[in-house]
Amino acid sequence: QVQLVESGGGLVQPGGSLRLSCAASGITSSMFTLGWYRQAPGKEREMVADIGSVGGSINYADSVKGRFTVSRDDDKNSVFLQMNNLTPDDTAVYSCRAWGRVYDFWGQGTQVTVSS
Repeated sequence: QVQLVESGGGLVQPGGSLRLSCAASGITSSMFTLGWYRQAPGKEREMVADIGSVGGSINYADSVKGRFTVSRDDDKNSVFLQMNNLTPDDTAVYSCRAWGRVYDFWGQGTQVTVSS
């Protein structure tokens, strides 16, 4: 059974930082593109960042470029999202995703709230 489990969310003040982690089980993460998506209340889900499999490219949403960094550790079957200089607009449920040509897996999400 495939599971993607996110952790690291929480409440942070504007300007603060959080590091999200997503641990995958039941798959070999190196075979998949890994990414982070978010959905704020009343808004559609949007891609935040993704990172291709070995030697693959990295992509960021324009709204997070220069503030967020995505990385992966395939030895740990994990993907990470370092989020710096957070703003209230970053408040959302963040979910990780692992996908390939055939399979597409999602985690349940972790809440990130940016508020003073």
